[in-house]
Amino acid sequence: MTSSVPSEFCEPFPARTRDLKLPERAEIAAPDVRTADRRLLAKAPPGYLDTTHFDTVRFPPPDWAIERFAEAAGDGALAYTGYRGHERVLECVAANLSRALRCEIDPSRNLILTPGTQSALFAVLSARVDPGERVALVSPDYLFSARILRFLGADVGYVPLVLGSDGQYLPDLDAMEAEFADRGARHLVFSHPNNPTGAVYPRETLVGIAALARRYGVAVIVDELYWRLVYGGEPLDHLMAEEGMFDATATLLGPSKTESLSGYRIGVVVGAAPLLDKVEDVLSLTALRAPAYSQHVLCGWLDGDQGWLDARLAAFRKLRDMTTDAFRELSWLRVAPQRGTAYLWSDVSALGQPGPVVAEALAEAGVLVSPGYQFGPDGGNFFRVCYARDEEIWSRALERVQSVLDDLWRAGAGRTGAASREAAA
Repeated sequence: MTSSVPSEFCEPFPARTRDLKLPERAEIAAPDVRTADRRLLAKAPPGYLDTTHFDTVRFPPPDWAIERFAEAAGDGALAYTGYRGHERVLECVAANLSRALRCEIDPSRNLILTPGTQSALFAVLSARVDPGERVALVSPDYLFSARILRFLGADVGYVPLVLGSDGQYLPDLDAMEAEFADRGARHLVFSHPNNPTGAVYPRETLVGIAALARRYGVAVIVDELYWRLVYGGEPLDHLMAEEGMFDATATLLGPSKTESLSGYRIGVVVGAAPLLDKVEDVLSLTALRAPAYSQHVLCGWLDGDQGWLDARLAAFRKLRDMTTDAFRELSWLRVAPQRGTAYLWSDVSALGQPGPVVAEALAEAGVLVSPGYQFGPDGGNFFRVCYARDEEIWSRALERVQSVLDDLWRAGAGRTGAASREAAA
């Protein structure tokens, strides 16, 4: 005997899951973001090169991570921890972060470990944001921030990043203040360094953000996953360290990118004790705890690894230069390399083609990029590549990217419009 579940028990799905598709971006990703994502992936042939994340074969985790994980996994007594993390690991992380971030972190009050920074972002937003609340989100920014906010029923407003005459992206502080003063936003979310552009904000920008947050009583969530992946030798400035901002700021950190530990699924939240109590409640519902054995690799994180970090940054810097040089051979393609991350954010608006069309053409050629529509409503004519790749493989891939983009340009797509825009500028 067979039976079937009536369709009314399967559909329609709740609005919060439908909203994950971000249908409001239909103009730049028809009919919605999630469908466009799936269509793009279907265009890629077998063996395609995925530039949406770091190459952890070329850039593997440091030796100490494997050693510490194996040691912890060999002790079955370490399989379970409290929701916030293993007490000894929390103490180690708090000590190292207090030194690195130049602020005092109490391991029992100001710290919680999560299953990656994605889980940290979800838990912190869930602990802070009520349905219907206005949340200001920098745009472009990490692709899942808006999706989580829509899942939570938040009203999302966007603060644009503006490319200055010095070639650096900065948030529009006037637009940010308008979100707080005129539209009632009481939460601000942004990544720093910015994903996808790689922008690193000067301290005066953080001072300005802090002043606005204090004036309007705004709580801030800062995703600092790439905080160690900064070029130029100067350390990153942290919003939490600004006057009066520690209690108002939740800072998300982790070793997933710079140290290639994404497979270990371990993240860190630093914040005020009352907030972390609520984050712990959310974590207990969604994942219970960060992976218990993976937690112990954090005792090697930030512990005398400056030489290793310098070598990795030097390799990334060479790849950044290689990528920038290749893209600048296409005179119409606009790129503005920034001081952080291993991403290059490229403007292809001169083609006059929808961003998804350009991304699909690259995918068909075997190079999967992150289309700009994923990162914000103004990203339709951009794409992001991660250049943390094997140098020889990446060199060949860059030739393919150049060829595809050049073919689109030679086909005449957007040339007239581009010339008009250049003349107007």
